[in-house]
Amino acid sequence: MSPRRTIAIVGYGTAGQALSILLSRDHHEVHVFERAATPGPVGAGFLLQPSGLEVLWQMGLLPDVLHHGASVRRLYGETPCGRTVMDMRYAQLDARLHGVGMQRGALFSLLAQAWEHPGNLQPDTAIVAVDAAQGRLRDARGRWHGPYDLVIAADGAASTLRTQVQATTLDREYPWGALWCLLPRGDWPHVDELRQRYVAARKMIGLLPVGTRPGHDVPQLSFFWSLPRDQFAQWERDGMTRWLDEIASLWPQAHARLAGVREPDQLARAGYRDAVMSRWHRERLVLAGDAAHAMSPQLGQGVNMALMDAMALRDALRAHGALEAALQAYQVQRRAHVAIYQYWSRWLTPLFQSDRDGLARARDVLFQPMGRVPGGRGHMLRVLSGTQRGWLGRLPLSAGFLAALNDAHTRDRIS
Repeated sequence: MSPRRTIAIVGYGTAGQALSILLSRDHHEVHVFERAATPGPVGAGFLLQPSGLEVLWQMGLLPDVLHHGASVRRLYGETPCGRTVMDMRYAQLDARLHGVGMQRGALFSLLAQAWEHPGNLQPDTAIVAVDAAQGRLRDARGRWHGPYDLVIAADGAASTLRTQVQATTLDREYPWGALWCLLPRGDWPHVDELRQRYVAARKMIGLLPVGTRPGHDVPQLSFFWSLPRDQFAQWERDGMTRWLDEIASLWPQAHARLAGVREPDQLARAGYRDAVMSRWHRERLVLAGDAAHAMSPQLGQGVNMALMDAMALRDALRAHGALEAALQAYQVQRRAHVAIYQYWSRWLTPLFQSDRDGLARARDVLFQPMGRVPGGRGHMLRVLSGTQRGWLGRLPLSAGFLAALNDAHTRDRIS
């Protein structure tokens, strides 16, 4: 075990929550600073991939995640006329594998309940600067906190602390975002599939089963609608009737799920960033989660990457007594995995969210045949499942985790 350290975490999203649990369990003194006065989940739902599920298994949370989440075994996308663009099944990679659609509120609650020191969370405290040499933090009211042996910036894609590592290669907003909300699943037939419908690359509708959350046992779907960020205001001015009529013409079954949506404020707006760092740490400051590697959600890896960052940083601190050596080992391990996802998300985004109709037509014609090229489907499935490492490597999944997934699936079939 590494020396017991005092550690400050900035941000109480998935990365910050997972880090607070893992590092506290290793007997570090952990304090978390969160800008929100009432910390809570941001977003509707997401898809946990095998890579993220293994971290939750190691944390002892997999049974609760499988209980509240919805098993997703197929990723399917088509055009309004019924032309299949994407059709991926986890079983084509390994019969034991699947994803889990989950509400952000469910994962937030499970992680919050697992932290043994909730009194060390300081809400309503926006950290605006870090003295990386001394491990001190300054909040928006001018107060200083610390010093700490280590400061972890896990303050999300729009991180205000990322630049203080002084290694930013790229940091830009994507022009496209999304509207999203949760809907009752009802009689939706595709209970184990992510379903998407595309109109060129200009419009994308998605429905993902995301199960239940503690205190609310009605199964839900996460709905999203792709939209340029600079059109959010115009969308609201145009009125809901026009938008709902458009959805009815493109996807009647999705429109039926929206029966209870009548006001613009029932849908939240989301924007995305692309951030690349030449290094992830400086002196006592280190980045984790989207603060280290924000990317388009096209591959759906954000939550999974955050969980993997937390586990990798925990392991690096265990393995190396010297802080610099630990942070360097963490950076080397995680960048080897993250780099290909940043690359592919950057190149895939214009195929699904842009006004480039020519690229969309090429996608519709070529995407499926490319998956039938020898080795191509396996590579695509590993990228989608979070288990691709570099161009040629694979991220190993432990036998114990695979057995746990298989046992859970067997129990579901019996029940």
